[in-house]
Amino acid sequence: MTSPAVSRKLELILVILIVVADQITKAMVRRALELHDTIEVVPGFLSLTRVHNTGAAFGMFNAMEFPFKTAVLTVIATLALAGVAWYAVTVPPSDRLARLGVASILGGAIGNLIDRATVGYVLDYVDAYYQGWHFWAFNVADAAISIGVVLMILDLVGLGGIGVGAAFEC
Repeated sequence: MTSPAVSRKLELILVILIVVADQITKAMVRRALELHDTIEVVPGFLSLTRVHNTGAAFGMFNAMEFPFKTAVLTVIATLALAGVAWYAVTVPPSDRLARLGVASILGGAIGNLIDRATVGYVLDYVDAYYQGWHFWAFNVADAAISIGVVLMILDLVGLGGIGVGAAFEC
C-alpha cells in the first residue's frame, strides 16, 4: 500500500504526463499539417486531420460567433477545471479508480485549456471514421478525459477494487 501523499504525487505525475504528451503531439501536428490537411493512417478507418475547435466539447458552438467567444469559453473551461480540481481533493483515498479518473480528466482539461488560452482554439487531429460517418476529431487530452470518465463510472458501479488503480492504492 502506498501512502495518500505518495498516491497524490503519482496522480500529479499522471496529470503532468498527459499535459506534456498532449502538447508535444499537438506541436508535431502543427508542424506537419496545415488546417484540414489529412494523412491516412488506417485506410477507411483512421486519419490524422488537422482541425481547429473554436467551440466547446464535440465542436458545440464551433460555427457560432459572438463577441469575446474565445475569452468566454476560456473562462468557462477554467471554471470547469477549478471545479474538477476541487472535486479531486474530495475523492476518498479508497476510491482508486475515481482518483485515477479525475487525474486523467484534469490532465486533459489542462491540455485543452492551454490551447484555448494561447491560440484561441483546441487543436484536434485524430479522425476516426467508417464509410461516410466520422466521429468527432479528438486529441490526447480528449482521450484522457474520456478514459477518466470511464474510470470514474467503473468506480461508481463498484469495480474500483479490480486492481486497475493499484498504482494509486492507499
